[in-house]
Amino acid sequence: MNFQAAGPFKTVMKHLSAKTFYWALIIALLALSPGQSHAQRILIPMDGAQSDHLKAYGVAFWLLQEGGTLEWLLNYRGGSFLSSKYQGLEDRLLSRGVSYQEITSAEAADIYRIIEVENMEKVQLEKAPKIAVYSPPSHQPWDDAVTLALNYAEIEYESIWDEEVLTGRLEEYDWLHLHHEDFTGQYGKFYAAYRNQLWYQLDVQNNVDMARKAGYSKVSRMKAAVAFEIREYVVRGGFMFAMCSAPETIDIALASLGTDIVPRQFDGDPVDPDALDRLEFGGTFAFENFVPELNALVYQHSNIDSYPERGNTIKDQRKDLFYLFNFSAKLDPVPTMLVQNHVTVVDGFMGQATAFFKDVIKKHVTVLGEPGAYPEARYLHGNLGRGTFTFLGGHDPEDYRHMVGDPKTELEHHKNSPGYRLILNNVLFPAAKKKERKT
Repeated sequence: MNFQAAGPFKTVMKHLSAKTFYWALIIALLALSPGQSHAQRILIPMDGAQSDHLKAYGVAFWLLQEGGTLEWLLNYRGGSFLSSKYQGLEDRLLSRGVSYQEITSAEAADIYRIIEVENMEKVQLEKAPKIAVYSPPSHQPWDDAVTLALNYAEIEYESIWDEEVLTGRLEEYDWLHLHHEDFTGQYGKFYAAYRNQLWYQLDVQNNVDMARKAGYSKVSRMKAAVAFEIREYVVRGGFMFAMCSAPETIDIALASLGTDIVPRQFDGDPVDPDALDRLEFGGTFAFENFVPELNALVYQHSNIDSYPERGNTIKDQRKDLFYLFNFSAKLDPVPTMLVQNHVTVVDGFMGQATAFFKDVIKKHVTVLGEPGAYPEARYLHGNLGRGTFTFLGGHDPEDYRHMVGDPKTELEHHKNSPGYRLILNNVLFPAAKKKERKT
């Protein structure tokens, strides 16, 4: 056996027997090889040890965009992520201030054993979804929590509006978020309080111009067509998420297709005299048997939203909370993904639609979060055709009572927000391996 040694080794090796040298070389090679004593994996914890939960989602999304894969460890340390040591991953984690741990293959195996016996599951994320945010051109920085979350987490998205929806562009995207749009064509029912404000008048004019360009005589008819196209997008397999007034108004629009429920102040003609009798709930996403509010001066779209009645029960902001349900991770991975968090109780927050009365929620819809002491749900999920929808009540998870014109929330001060985590759970779950998408 003839081993060639160089440098400092040469002097040492000439004094060793061949047998001794052989075993020394084996030991050295084992020490240098990527064995179980060396870190092989990256664990991104999502429990209380995480310094920036929101940026962690952005790093996970970036890795998927780069062609990598990672595992979402449902119910393990707040829904942690586990990945191989891809080039650039640690630099990205460090630059974004995200906590992580290097672990060995043996330690990863220990985690898998825990997951196997507990109410936990590992789900492989394999492809970054292409994201669209339905957002009007006149939107303001304070307008949309999802846009704030995507920007802070550094997750790429494209903005679209009515023209893109009506010309078939939705097919280009995997995941769609609905900015808190009023799909009934009543401009958020801000008429009584804000009709003389420049921002309100600009919003009206933008919508009127868009309706004319698209060939519709009224904004309400265009918005009904948009709502229908979004529904068909979900039926064909799209993932849709909506907050605040969008969940309520899109179902009102779908229930009133072909029926005028819009007061004269908004479209120049009265509502149909039998409008309420002509409502059809078979094509709605989540709600049924509700009653639209037909008075233009009342700041409410329907009896879907529990506001203002909830104010008689929940008088203290500190008591306005909702609880996330604990699902079976192995049997129900999708709802489990959507409630991943480092807490089980989330601070409530108000919006134009704050929460949804339970008695108008369809039976097939899964309630993901509710206050428990009041007959409302805050967080919903359901299937429609080949796709899914998720609705979250309220406007901004870190601004309890956000008012028109308030400054936008700076997420640098809310890096560990449980409410914003719910939004980002929805962004990632379409990336799950298809065989895991079951409810």
